[in-house]
Amino acid sequence: MDYLKAFLIGGLICALVQILLDRTKLMPGRIMVLLVCGGAVLGALQLYQPFQDFAGAGASVPLTGFGNLLWKGVKEAVDKEGFIGIFLGGFKASAVGISAALIFGYLASMVFEPKMKK
Repeated sequence: MDYLKAFLIGGLICALVQILLDRTKLMPGRIMVLLVCGGAVLGALQLYQPFQDFAGAGASVPLTGFGNLLWKGVKEAVDKEGFIGIFLGGFKASAVGISAALIFGYLASMVFEPKMKK
């Protein structure tokens, strides 16, 4: 049942993003920023964590989950280190995910032949 919930919630988030792409003139980069900022704001309002507890990976894997992760990291670092935590918290909280994306992207580029679009 957890897999089904994650699939449906994650799919709903992706469908809403696709509607934004199709129905507005927003560029994909701006929509990505909206998702990250939206996740951070919902995390600050303490609304995202209950949603994530319900949806599991369906809410933690999309970019809204990344925004929430950044918010949690900044909040913890500010509580522990004060003002400097504003700058350190997001990096500490997201370092593993960003590193994994870079490493797996590099490995994929070694396995496959990247080609430029014509």
